[in-house]
Parts: sequence; C-alpha cells; structure tokens
Amino acid sequence: MQTFKYIVKRLLLSVFILFGVSVIIYLLARMMPTNFIDNQYSGALAQGTMTQADVDRIKEIYGLSMPDAYLYVTPGESSAYSGTRFTKKTTQEDKNDVDIYKIFEEDGTMSDATADALKEAYMNWLVDSYDAKGNLRLYFRADGGYEIYTVVERGSTVTDVGEDGEESEEESDKIITLDEELTLKEKGTFTLEVDAAGNAAITLSTDGKTAAASLNYRVASFWDKLGAMFVGYFTWLFNLIRGDLGMSFKYKRPVGEVIMKNMGLSFGIALVATILQFLIAIPLGIKAATNQYGVIDYTVTVFAMIGISLPTFFLASLFIRVFAVQFGWFPVSGAVGSLPVGTPWIMSALDLLWHMVLPMTVLVILSIGGLMRYTRTNTLEVLNTDYIRTARAKGVSEHTVIYKHAFRNTLIPLVTMLAGILPSLFGGAMITETVFSIPGIGKMAYDALMVADIPFIMGYNMFIAILTVLGTLLSDLMYAAVDPRVKLGR
Repeated sequence: MQTFKYIVKRLLLSVFILFGVSVIIYLLARMMPTNFIDNQYSGALAQGTMTQADVDRIKEIYGLSMPDAYLYVTPGESSAYSGTRFTKKTTQEDKNDVDIYKIFEEDGTMSDATADALKEAYMNWLVDSYDAKGNLRLYFRADGGYEIYTVVERGSTVTDVGEDGEESEEESDKIITLDEELTLKEKGTFTLEVDAAGNAAITLSTDGKTAAASLNYRVASFWDKLGAMFVGYFTWLFNLIRGDLGMSFKYKRPVGEVIMKNMGLSFGIALVATILQFLIAIPLGIKAATNQYGVIDYTVTVFAMIGISLPTFFLASLFIRVFAVQFGWFPVSGAVGSLPVGTPWIMSALDLLWHMVLPMTVLVILSIGGLMRYTRTNTLEVLNTDYIRTARAKGVSEHTVIYKHAFRNTLIPLVTMLAGILPSLFGGAMITETVFSIPGIGKMAYDALMVADIPFIMGYNMFIAILTVLGTLLSDLMYAAVDPRVKLGR
C-alpha cells in the first residue's frame, strides 16, 4: 500500500514536471530561426493556389501563428451576416505597400493614374479569406465576387502535388493542406473604390440589395501576441493530451506514426549496445578495483578515458574510414544492403546485423568508460567496508569476497542506472545514426531539426521527456527492490 501511494504521488508530480517541460519545449520551438511553413508554401502562394490566410490557418493548427496586424471587414445590411466582423491576419508591410501609392498633388488630389495604382494595391491586399466567430469564412475573389461559407474543420491532411497530379512517394512532392468542409451560405459581388483621402470603400451586392461594408486595419498589440502564444500552446497541449502530435512538416505523416515506425531499429541498436556495455564495463571495473594502482587498473583507466573523451562523430568517422573504406570489411552506411527480391529472412537479418556492427561498436566504446569508472569507484567503497574485512578475517576466499559479498552491493547503484537509460533505448543515438545514415528515430529527429519541423521536434522531445520521467520512477522502484534498507514513502 505504501508503494502504491508513492507511485501515485510520483505520477501526480510527474504531471506538473511534464507541464513545465512542455512549456519550455513550446517556447524553444517558437524561437527557432527557420520557418518551414513559409518556405514550404512560398511556391503555392506565388502560384495563387493558396492564400496567406490558408498558411496562417495551418500555423494555427500547430500553435505557431503570431499576429502582426489585422484587417477587418464588416458587411452592411445587404448581407444576411450584417454586423459580423470578419478578420484576417496581415502584416504592417502589406499596409505600407498600400500607403506608398498615396501620392497627392499640390491641391490635395490624386492623379487618375495614382488613384488606379492605389486601387489595385488595395485590391491585392483585400483579396483573401477572412474568418469570423461561428466558423464563418468570407472570401473576396480577384474577379470581384465574394462568398460566405460555414466551415467544419477536420485538421490537416497531405496533398500530392507531383507532376500531372499523379501520386508520388517523394516528400518534396507533398504538402500539408487543410481538411475542411465548406457549405456556401451567401454569394454576391463587391466593388472597391478609393476616395479623395486615399481610403478604400467597399460595397457588397447580393440578391439585388447593395450596402457598404466597413474596412478597418489595426496593428497587433503586445496582448494580442501574448494571447496568440497562450492559445497556440494550449491548442498544442490539448491535441497532445488526446494523443495527436500533429502532422510532421518534413515527413508528411503523423508525428506519432513516424516515431513508432522508426523507433524499432533504434531500440534494437541501443538494447544490444547497452547489454554489451554492461557485460564489458562491469567486469573491467571490478578487475580495476581489485588491482588498484596496478598495471590492469592504469591500463583500463587510460582506455576508458580515451573512450570518454572521443567525440561521437570523430570515432564514427574514423571507423568508417578504416574498417569500411580502407579495409572494406563492413558497409559504409545504411541499415540494409541491396539484396535481391525473395532473399530469405535469415539472410536479411544477417545483413542487418552486419550493417549494425560498426554503429554498435562505436556506441559501446563511447559508453563503457563512464560505467567502468562508476563500477570501479563503487567496488572500492564496498571493499573498504567492515563486513568485507570480517569476511576476509574468517578466511573466506578472495573470489567469494569479491563476487558474492562485494559484487552484490556494488550492483545496487548500477541496477538503478538500467532504468535511467530508458530514454536512450527508445530515443535513438542521434549523432551515431546520422553519421552512419541509419534510418532510426535519432536520425529522423536530427533531419527534422535541420529544417525546423516543429511538430516533430515538439512531439519527439515530449516523447523523450515522458520516457525520462518514467525512467526516473522506475529507477526509484528498482532501488527499493534491490536494497531492502530503502523504504518508499518514508
């Protein structure tokens, strides 16, 4: 019962920890210098197949929209939606592009050419889509028509934009679009005129009725931007709670699907590397401790420090250069070779293992140093305790003293480390996988980071944060299980 209460208490505490972590992840993602969405849709905007408002809505789905200014349109009495304020997000640069045409003569009037240019600038600014409360949307068309729709939003989907509309497997031939159902409620025409002061006047006409519509512009305030941050964060958080991590910008698939699909290979590599790490590091640490300041101790320590000091990318590149390029013993990169169709599964498995030899060797070499030093230090502490001296005084053999009495107590802090490696087992080895071009979750995360795939980055980091919290809880439980002196909840 005491253990159950402790677990519940820790899980409740973990909720607050993960909430704080999610805030940090969201804020860091918002500050990334590269804007993948704007880069992705620049071509569609230039071709007119998407509007800036469509791009902003995609940003809002992922909590990334930040207002700069607003343009409001309010239909007059000719419309069934008279008094409804439709809004689109715009920029101060758009307003400046219009104002630059406001050139007046000495008598305070405009030339016809200037007025026409200003009207065209207003028209380019006005033509877009505007949203209102109640899931309403107003479209101003370049041909002078307008429509008002009710909108049912169903998130985002992936659209193939390959040549001739044919389905393509290439990520570059796919874009994320809105999945919406629009129902036409009203349509008509509009006219735009420029008055003597250089301001735009809009008139809507529908069902034989005509009335003016107001057009207003406002720069976004600090509170508008702060509100957008809050709305964006909680939109993302509520989707996260529902298990929806969003659509990956780069991979054009749900983030959760990308993580689950590519996690298996990373888990296999990390699991084998971890087992080898413990099988090698623990005996070496014990051997170094029992031969303190001897040749074995100094030799093991030197090699351990070399392993700790070497950067991952350097050691991985060195192994590729020597064992793959010069000797040709192992593949240079990748996870599988070019096997013929119909190859037996056992041959495919052996081919995969052959590709994994170098990556796993790099991971083992880089990790055994720290674990070996940790084991050596713990063993030395245990060997200097009173009960070890008592066992030796009773004539117990040195082998029994070390591997029966000392080893069991040395393992107590080491066992807790097994739970702490949970994130690394499922999170992938980012640098190693990238250098060896292994399509694991670590490399996927690195590639997503390079192009500012914010949904994937936020989802991946929350995945790692959850594993870390669970690993910490598991570590505490394992410590209490292996050391009866520790009582949870006290």
